Amino acid sequence: MEKHLKPEYIFETSWEVCNMVGGIYTVLSTRAATLQKSNPDKLIFIGPEVWGDKKNPYFEETPDLYADWIAFTQKEYNLKIRVGRWNIHGQPISVLVDFWPLMDQKNRIYGEVWEQTGVDSIHAYGDYDEASMFGYSTGMIIESFYRFYKLTAKQNVVAHFNEWMTTFGAFYIQKNVPAIATLFTTHATSIGRSIAGNNKPLYDYLNEYNGDQMARELNMISKHSTEKIAAHLVDCFTTVSEITGIECEQLLDKVPHIITPDGFEDDFVPKAKNFDKGRKEARSSLKKVAETLLGYTINDDALFFSTAGRYEFRNKGIDRFIESLKYLSQNTELKKEIIVFIMVPAHIAGPRADLLTALANSTPLVDTWNRYTTHNLHDNYNDHVLSSIHWYHFTNQQSQKVKVIFVPSYLDGKDGIFNKSYYDMLIGMDLSLFPSYYEPWGYTPLESVAFGVPTITTDLSGFGQWVSSTPQHVELGVGVIHRSDYNGYQLANELAAMMFDFASLSDKDVKKVRKNASVIAERALWKHFIQYYDQAYHIALSNKKIRLKKS
Repeated sequence: MEKHLKPEYIFETSWEVCNMVGGIYTVLSTRAATLQKSNPDKLIFIGPEVWGDKKNPYFEETPDLYADWIAFTQKEYNLKIRVGRWNIHGQPISVLVDFWPLMDQKNRIYGEVWEQTGVDSIHAYGDYDEASMFGYSTGMIIESFYRFYKLTAKQNVVAHFNEWMTTFGAFYIQKNVPAIATLFTTHATSIGRSIAGNNKPLYDYLNEYNGDQMARELNMISKHSTEKIAAHLVDCFTTVSEITGIECEQLLDKVPHIITPDGFEDDFVPKAKNFDKGRKEARSSLKKVAETLLGYTINDDALFFSTAGRYEFRNKGIDRFIESLKYLSQNTELKKEIIVFIMVPAHIAGPRADLLTALANSTPLVDTWNRYTTHNLHDNYNDHVLSSIHWYHFTNQQSQKVKVIFVPSYLDGKDGIFNKSYYDMLIGMDLSLFPSYYEPWGYTPLESVAFGVPTITTDLSGFGQWVSSTPQHVELGVGVIHRSDYNGYQLANELAAMMFDFASLSDKDVKKVRKNASVIAERALWKHFIQYYDQAYHIALSNKKIRLKKS
């Protein structure tokens, strides 16, 4: 039986290291604490230096940490790096790199990578240059560390690259330091997300799609090229769910070596009395803003529902969610008042001045046409959420059982209206809904159940597929609804029915549902899921040995 290989050093890189942009930040930052325990200070994250002269709130520099290596990297590689700690649980060592000097060399680098791998960078545009030079710089940094500290193949070093933005680092390592085992994780294929985002049916016709052909059609040639070639060249290729694994097989012509589902740590969830205090404060804040915006008092037993995430109107299912709210509002048997918060960052000019004044004076808004948004949008008339709210004739009048409030600001505690983080708001919700069409994993529903908030999602999300082996209905903590390319109307009606069922539960039953949600969350802790990464490291180290023997 082959000995299980474990890494001594783990380098992991992502555009979202010390840079909160999306869900990958949560994946890496929550997993870090578990990896730090098994590889204390031999786990090194690498991220982009993007804050300029401003202080990065996610990073604490430690100038005396690896000071000699920093100087060596500057001298030998002409790269400026900062070393410190990521301000997260576990506080792993992190390196931020200023990759901009490489931009002047991009054509030479693209040419070398083309000769080495066949990656087509000729058709690059947008953020491809920045991402590729960042990825390339991470490879240089890993090589610099390896050389300076005189590491060898005996020490089992692995380099883990996340998403297409870092693939040039994997290419660099395999060429210049072949003794390092490489891993590449795609959290969502660029071409799959593009197919879905361009309103093309992804699932019913998946077997008919050719990734290269679709990349040409959707002008995604370079991103798709680097992602596909990385999947084939690295020692271990992973993705986060079975549904994305099928997508990789079809669109990238590569079956992942292993599925590495996204777990989380529950250290950010308040315990006992602090939980009750946080929930009470959140509900008080939600109620105050809602009453001020709507212009009237809402019932004490009103339910707070929400959705959140990136503003991908179709992919995240926001379109069908708003449609389902209309069907819910038409149910004459609905007894409780429901306030729905759509917490999706959009293009805003800032918090509404009239709402700020009304909140400060504890008086409701008067004589306003806008009782829907908490912040000023740059373009009200072309906003998808607002357009749908008006299309389905939500007036937010007191007589309507269902009211819809759009919170288009990033909830980082400084939005100007709530001034609370997303988690500080989430804890006050009664139910969350994420009827996604394209969702490789789905952190938002997982975060909800971590806070004991029941959630509804679909079987087109990785999380929905994972959890649907047990609960199917929201009364069991998580509701999972079947979704396909063409069952949008049915989906919206099932969502409405599930929301109505939840709104009809007694207080005693709701407590059971919240407890069931917490049980599901415990099953997704990193202490259960880290085993998949242990297997991935073993696969990478094993395949590296095979690769070296062939060379």
